[in-house]
Amino acid sequence: MWWLVAVQLAWVVWVLVYLIKNHLRIEKAQPISGPLAEYPPVSVCVPARNEERDLGACLASILRQDYPDFEVIVVDDQSTDGTAEVIRSFAAGEDRLVPLSGEPLPGGWVGKTYALHRAFERSRGEYLLFTDADLVFAPNALRTAVYHARNKNLDVMTWMPATRFGSFWERAVQPVVFGFIAALTRFEKVNSADSESAMGFGAFLFFKREAYVRIDGHRGVKGEILEDVMLARRAKKAGCRLWVADAKPLFFLRMYHSLEEIWAGWRKNMFIALRNSVPRTIGHICSVVGFAAAPYAVALVSLAGGAPLPVAGLSLAAVGLVVITGFGLCDEIGLARRYSFLFPLGALVFAAILMSSMIRVLRGGGTLWRGRTYGA
Repeated sequence: MWWLVAVQLAWVVWVLVYLIKNHLRIEKAQPISGPLAEYPPVSVCVPARNEERDLGACLASILRQDYPDFEVIVVDDQSTDGTAEVIRSFAAGEDRLVPLSGEPLPGGWVGKTYALHRAFERSRGEYLLFTDADLVFAPNALRTAVYHARNKNLDVMTWMPATRFGSFWERAVQPVVFGFIAALTRFEKVNSADSESAMGFGAFLFFKREAYVRIDGHRGVKGEILEDVMLARRAKKAGCRLWVADAKPLFFLRMYHSLEEIWAGWRKNMFIALRNSVPRTIGHICSVVGFAAAPYAVALVSLAGGAPLPVAGLSLAAVGLVVITGFGLCDEIGLARRYSFLFPLGALVFAAILMSSMIRVLRGGGTLWRGRTYGA
């Protein structure tokens, strides 16, 4: 038993050290409220397919921006709910909002990429913000984005939002997923011009128009489910200056509202995000479960089995480090620390999502999202 406990503790320590080092390299987008030297036009592009629930709050927050020169282009991607009515209600008497109705999806395109491509074709901005329909922005978000783009002479920025949680399953699973994504993002490398590493967050992709055109925009990634990541990679390879940053004070989202939505939302792209690699996926399943859930099981077995005091102590030490990590994650995402004790359950659910995503793709089921199936 002692060797199992020793290996478990060593693994927990290694992961914790890695997470701390990676977290310390996350840069933050400081909010800006003062005047800017200039105000180049910005086009905000929003794809909307069956987004009746969240779209109103999103559009209202964008239209409240304290930036003088911007437009909002909303594409109703053949929604079957009340999305079109929400868009019409905001467009009435609002010159800054440009509504586009859905068109049949051309072959080879993913729905979101085609919607954003159409928004770009209609846009006039020197800068382009590609975002999602479930984001809510602070009034100074555009001002801050333009300031940092100009000040740092950037071609592309992609920012991480704050998150909101409602249901039990959101609090259990979503923090584990977000922690996993953050752990896979080598922030020091993605922000270095000397590294080809790149990352993109679809919630906030801010492009200089010239850079977007240079990489052929969404047309260049038209068949990609992970279009945000692929756009960032193409931009980095083309020599564009990319900046990934934490921007929690500037916008937030509640991504999914139920276990069903969480399952469907992450299953669609997790195996793809891991480059369709079975060994990589299995390895990450073992890593997540081995860090977030297994220490509790090992400690329980050691205590119930009457293990010697040093062995039991080491097993409890591993649990203690996992708990501390959970507290830190809760503090970072604005969740009460008591919910960290749900993370072992969340890790098991996330592992099942990873496995399901892999099996679906390997069986030729393709990717199902918003009523469409891609790559079957």
